[in-house]
Amino acid sequence: MEPWLIASLSVLSLLIAGTVKGAMGLGLPTTAIALLTLFLEARTAIGLMVLPILFSNAWQTWRSGDTLRALSTYRWFAVTTALGVAATLWFSRNAPEEFLLGVLGAVMLLFVMVNLTKWRPMIPDGLDRRFQIGLGLAAGIMGGLTSVWAPPLAIYLAARGVKKDEFIRVSGLMFLLGGIPLAVGYFLRGAFVGQQGLLSLLMILPTFVGFTVGEHLRGRMSETLFRQFLLLVFFLMGLNLLRRALL
Repeated sequence: MEPWLIASLSVLSLLIAGTVKGAMGLGLPTTAIALLTLFLEARTAIGLMVLPILFSNAWQTWRSGDTLRALSTYRWFAVTTALGVAATLWFSRNAPEEFLLGVLGAVMLLFVMVNLTKWRPMIPDGLDRRFQIGLGLAAGIMGGLTSVWAPPLAIYLAARGVKKDEFIRVSGLMFLLGGIPLAVGYFLRGAFVGQQGLLSLLMILPTFVGFTVGEHLRGRMSETLFRQFLLLVFFLMGLNLLRRALL
C-alpha cells in the first residue's frame, strides 16, 4: 500500500476514534486499533496509537479537573495498571502477530459484552482496594498486549456506581497513567524512529479534532443510539480480528 494512502487512512481512523473518545470518554484505542488493523500490522497499529493515547487522555484529565482527588481515590488501580502494562510489554515483545490479533478481537468482544449487559455488581467500600488491584492488573495486561484496557476499568467504575462526570475524569486519568509505560516500552523498541514516529506524532491532530467534535455531540445526540451503533461496529470488527487470527 502506498505511504500516502496509509497516512490518509490513518488520519481518517484517528478522526473517527477521537470523535468516539470525545463523545463517550473512552473508546479511542478500541476504535482506532479496530480500524488501523484493517490495513496495518497489529504491532504497528498499536505503536501508532501511543502518542494519541497519551495526549488525548492528558487533555481529558486536565479538562475534567480534580485530578489529585481522583488519583488518591483510585491510586491502587493506577499503580497496578501501570505495572501490568510494563510487565506485559516486556514478556510479550516477541509475541506472534496472530496472537495479538486474537487478543485484540477477544478484548473488543469483551468490551461489547461489558457495555451490553445490564448486570452491575456492586463493590462495597471494604473490598474496594482488592478490586482496584485485581481489575487494575487485568487492565494492565490487556493494555500491554493491545493498548486497550477499557473493559476492566468500565466494569470497576460501573460496580462503584460512579456518575458520568466522574467516569470521564477517572477514565482519562487511568488511560493517561497506563499510557506512560506503554509509550516508554515502545520507545525502547524503536517504534518512534523514522516514519512511524512522525506518523504517530501527526496523528495527535486528527485525534484532537475528533475529540472536539465528539464533545459537542455528547450533549446533542441520543447516547443510547450512538452506543448501540458503536457496539455493533466493535462486535463485527472483533469477530473479523478473531477470524484473521485463526484462519
